[in-house]
Amino acid sequence: MDFNERELKILEFWKKNDIFKKSVEKSAPRGDFVFYEGPPTANGKPGIHHVEARAFKDLIPRFKTMQGFRVERKAGWDTQGLPVELEVEKKLKLKGKKDVEEYGVEDFNKKCKESVWEYKEDWEKMTERMAYWVDMENPYVTYEKDYIESLWWVIKQAYERDLLYKGYKVVPNCPRCGTALSSHEVAQGYKNVEEDSVYVKFKIRGKDPSSASGQGEYILAWTTTPWTLPGNVALAVGEDIDYVLNEDNLIFAKNLIEHISGVSHNIKKEFKGKDLVGLEYEPLFPEAIPKDVENYQNAFKVYSADFVSTEDGTGVVHTAVMYGIEDYELGEKVGLPKFHTVNLDGTFGETVSKWQGKFVKDVEGEIIKDLSERKILYKTESYKHDYPFCWRCKTPLIYYAKDSWYFKMSSLREDLIKNNKEINWVPKHLQEGRFGEWIKDAKDWAISRERYWGTPIPVWECEECEEIKVVGSVSELGEEKKEVDLHKPFVDDIVFDCKCGEKMKRTPEVMDCWFDSGAMPFAQIHYPFENKDLIDENRLFPADFICEAIDQTRGWFYTLLAISTMLGKGAPYKNVISLGHLLDKKGKKMSKSLGNVVDPNEMIEKYGSDTLRWYLYTVNQPGDPVLFDENDLKKTKRVFMTLLNVLAFYKMSSDDLLVDSYQLSENILDKWIMSKLNLLIREATEGLEKYDITTSSRKIDDFVMDLSQWYVRRSRDRFKNDDEDKEQAQKTLGWVLVSISKLIAPFAPFVADSLYKELSKEKRSVHLEEWPLAEEDLIDEKLLEDMVKVRSIITQALDLRLKAGFKVRQPLAELRIKNKELRISEQKELIQLIKDEVNVKKVVFNADIKEEMELNTELTEELREEGMVREFTRFVQGMRKKAGLTPDQEIKLVVDTDGSGKSFVEKFESEIKKSTTTKEIEFSKAEDGKKLKLDGFVLELEIKK
Repeated sequence: MDFNERELKILEFWKKNDIFKKSVEKSAPRGDFVFYEGPPTANGKPGIHHVEARAFKDLIPRFKTMQGFRVERKAGWDTQGLPVELEVEKKLKLKGKKDVEEYGVEDFNKKCKESVWEYKEDWEKMTERMAYWVDMENPYVTYEKDYIESLWWVIKQAYERDLLYKGYKVVPNCPRCGTALSSHEVAQGYKNVEEDSVYVKFKIRGKDPSSASGQGEYILAWTTTPWTLPGNVALAVGEDIDYVLNEDNLIFAKNLIEHISGVSHNIKKEFKGKDLVGLEYEPLFPEAIPKDVENYQNAFKVYSADFVSTEDGTGVVHTAVMYGIEDYELGEKVGLPKFHTVNLDGTFGETVSKWQGKFVKDVEGEIIKDLSERKILYKTESYKHDYPFCWRCKTPLIYYAKDSWYFKMSSLREDLIKNNKEINWVPKHLQEGRFGEWIKDAKDWAISRERYWGTPIPVWECEECEEIKVVGSVSELGEEKKEVDLHKPFVDDIVFDCKCGEKMKRTPEVMDCWFDSGAMPFAQIHYPFENKDLIDENRLFPADFICEAIDQTRGWFYTLLAISTMLGKGAPYKNVISLGHLLDKKGKKMSKSLGNVVDPNEMIEKYGSDTLRWYLYTVNQPGDPVLFDENDLKKTKRVFMTLLNVLAFYKMSSDDLLVDSYQLSENILDKWIMSKLNLLIREATEGLEKYDITTSSRKIDDFVMDLSQWYVRRSRDRFKNDDEDKEQAQKTLGWVLVSISKLIAPFAPFVADSLYKELSKEKRSVHLEEWPLAEEDLIDEKLLEDMVKVRSIITQALDLRLKAGFKVRQPLAELRIKNKELRISEQKELIQLIKDEVNVKKVVFNADIKEEMELNTELTEELREEGMVREFTRFVQGMRKKAGLTPDQEIKLVVDTDGSGKSFVEKFESEIKKSTTTKEIEFSKAEDGKKLKLDGFVLELEIKK
């Protein structure tokens, strides 16, 4: 069955008839359901993980549309920021900011603008082929002027709410990209690394105030970042921590004596940390901090600090004010000198002459060697820890004190927590767990990037009087500047007159690109300059549903909430599905270097889009990682193969294929399948209402298997008759198939339409239909329970047959069941199902038998012959199937056998003819016969059309 070809035909039907547009524009009595598209970047090819996200994004809007909502789905493109710049730098063979500026910012940004559309066609093709319905003809684009104007408005709102400020702080800085990163960006780039940590001896100057012993004593400190040692200006201890001086003249925390390998346990002196405060020590690198730096006199002393612990290390913290957040805060508190020994590009400056111009992480080994040669290295120790890397270029980050612009998110923590409580998270644990813990400790958002291709920060500053002006709209630039490109370098040419008589120039930074996507609820419609009512009247805000991968808990999910909270507008989304990462079958991240990247187009072409989607829905719960294995797609395809085989059976067995209604049937199987169907409709609806896609899809999967393996299999003989029962079976099966086409429409859009178009009298797309409603009066809970018991009995009985060595085609006399309390014992139709399936003449409920179930395996001549007839007809049916005959095509059966065989066939001729759709049996030589051995004789059989 070629799923790819089948899907392409449906795709053509959708295009030709504009089905997506019609589905959005159809009657929506229940009003609007709001969906936000998280914008991808089109300067990279789409991967299979994008199919995962888009599959989940597509399902809920389809479901809600069928429920009677209008769901407009505006596509978006994330087109600015560092990811784009790095791609362009690679293409232009530029190595950093210096090269960019030599190339020219205007030309560089022009290349960036072109770059973002490089793979646009790939994205559009993949999106269309996987049946993700989203409006790609009218997308929002983050670099467009109207979009940026809305972003400027948000920034001005933050300023007017006293939430925008410029601060000199230690920030995570990427030396390769030459810019600071926000805390949520840093959270996406941690790697577990193994490096050398060092224990360093800081020699005490002069007499020890704690009265230890005087000269030749050292304070032992520990660090995992040896590159910061040239920048050391202080040591920190805990006031109430117990410290010791051992016989090696080393001072460290008493309770760490067991954890510092090789250290002497012989203690000469004990004292509190407060006794060490004020001690002076010799600088490790005397020339690194110039003596003329402000507050130099306060350097190279011991201070107390609350952040000191004894969980690891020595209980003494080496303090480099410019390269640690807590270090900087201590430096501010006690007045330590602030001097950079490291340049912004991560290389040592001129005061560290030995390694000047070298990247700090590259020379850590040399620093350790230098300390060792000077006898102040106590020891090194391999240490595994999480270290932050740039989420885009993978360079190790350096914590670095510098000027940055911030949103004051720390002041909004309570509001963030409150708004988060209004959101339905799938999986639920993220609300208080990964996401909740993150916002409880929300840091101020470092929004400025010292880069080029991004939204310029709309702040103009006067160097003379430090006055600032925040621009919140294009009109505020002045009438003559209304047509200016709002990107660098053009916007940098705009100056304002300051009230002090000097000129105000724009701060040179651009915004964190996560801000662009986080502000999309407003900027996508140019709010508040247009469409103000859509937001203010809550028609397009908040979103009813969003969905992305789990890394967006500290990306888009967070920035959406941060910006909305900052504007005082509450939670920006009501329901969110957070998806686990898509990994290879061994649990490894997919990457080109490992050669384990899966091409989504190849998978779709081989197995069909619906199969891939269904696999992603059913493989596990959405929050769990998916270990992708192509072999699983082969197994997943079975649900659609089964469904289409049922359709094929229905088409062969039914006169009137088209279905528009259902008539109640008294047949037990019809009652059961309709009960099962309506229960499924109820449960699938409830599941999707709760955004539980996996459970809903698995229930549909189970139903399809039951439909085929129980209902259709048990009803086959009914379709061969020409009576009212056949008509009831036909109508029931047709109605079930039409209903299933509607139920699977959001999950498997292609198969759903393929089914519906063949069965419905409407002859239109299923995606324009209403979602089915459960008919509660048709759900017979007792019947469903009884059928479970019946099938369990059958399974056990068939196992007994197998152990006794009897094929199912051989009728047996009796099945005895011990549990006489079973309600089914009084129900003839259910008993008949057991008799037919187990192939016994009688079912008896007897409380006196020894086992729970017993089979009477004594064969009478009559039973033996009946078994042979079944074997004969099964053999002929197999020949018919191989010959490609339909069930209603009559045949002539040639039988070549001896007298015993002929007598057997003649005895059961009428039964054989009826069961095999045979009009004539001829006893003669079979020229191309197939041999069948029965008990006591052999037959060669040939069929002729």
